[in-house]
Amino acid sequence: MDAAMQGALEADKLVGGLKIAKEAGEWTSSGFHPYLPPETYLTCRFFSARKHGLVDAAVRSSPTDRTAVVALPGGVGTLDELFEIMALIQLERIGSALPVPFLLLNYDSYYSKLLDFLNDCQEWGTVAPGEVASLWKVCDGNHEALEYLAEFYNVPADQRNYQMSPQLKQHRTSYAAS
Repeated sequence: MDAAMQGALEADKLVGGLKIAKEAGEWTSSGFHPYLPPETYLTCRFFSARKHGLVDAAVRSSPTDRTAVVALPGGVGTLDELFEIMALIQLERIGSALPVPFLLLNYDSYYSKLLDFLNDCQEWGTVAPGEVASLWKVCDGNHEALEYLAEFYNVPADQRNYQMSPQLKQHRTSYAAS
């Protein structure tokens, strides 16, 4: 998440965050961000408060809002939030009036076993065919995610300046050539 925040800051975008503190209100070892002012993020005691804040941040209030939910590789808390967002989209509690893109960034196949499990759920009949795929976009890298968002929000090609690092541009070029 830190890399995403730093990238947004470098692109002069607004950034905020919701962090989880340890029980009894103790700060975690990463209870601060060295590059974010403390007023730009909140520390929550419980995951439920964090999830509520994430949902509020994702909901689009007007057609000109460009929000997205992006799931990066993470642990149990990330999976909890990922499934919560999926359920809220499925139940049309998020994105019913104004759709909100939900991206799962499957860097280095991090989520591949989870995706296999969800495919098994479809085979077992616990998930309808195509249901999970309709809730999100699985992306293998940053460029794919950025292109999906640009298309989702109808950003003209000449306005798609992703400000990618030289290393990422090289990786994208070599990936496209293969």
